[in-house]
Amino acid sequence: MTALNRIRDAYGAMDSQTRLRCGYALIALLALAVAFSAIYDRIALLEKKRIRREADLVEMMGLKNNIHDVRAVSQRFTNRLAATRGDETPAKIVEETGIKGKSTRVTPMKGEERGGFLEDAAEVKIEGLTANEAVNLLHRLEKGTRPVIVKKALLRTRFDDPSRLDLTLTVALLRQAPGAR
Repeated sequence: MTALNRIRDAYGAMDSQTRLRCGYALIALLALAVAFSAIYDRIALLEKKRIRREADLVEMMGLKNNIHDVRAVSQRFTNRLAATRGDETPAKIVEETGIKGKSTRVTPMKGEERGGFLEDAAEVKIEGLTANEAVNLLHRLEKGTRPVIVKKALLRTRFDDPSRLDLTLTVALLRQAPGAR
């Protein structure tokens, strides 16, 4: 005899009032199982949503830090741009660094306008620098108080003294274009 036959025989042996109560109990159990299943699905959905939002929050915090960094760089650039005077040239800025070799030659070049900025460019040739002086010059130009860009740098060792270098730079001083904000 199988289990199904035994359940059928036990159900047939019950009086009608007991059958009705067993049916109600079975319906209540099935309704409870359906309700728990729906609640579990809703909890799983909310858990997935919480995990996604936590990931978004972590990404947003990273982006917030990036924005703060970019704003700081932008503010430094704005301050450097505001520090330029109308009479400054790349030649003056190179002279202000105080680094001089055996000879210095500055050749003005045609400037360009890019994105609201004017570039006042010049080619600077300095002969007979030590490696330390060359690095200091580049550092002072790029990290100085004025918005100077070293577009091209060419270092050559000298034939007469290999410890000395000849430096050729293309330097551009940025200024705000007329009418630009």
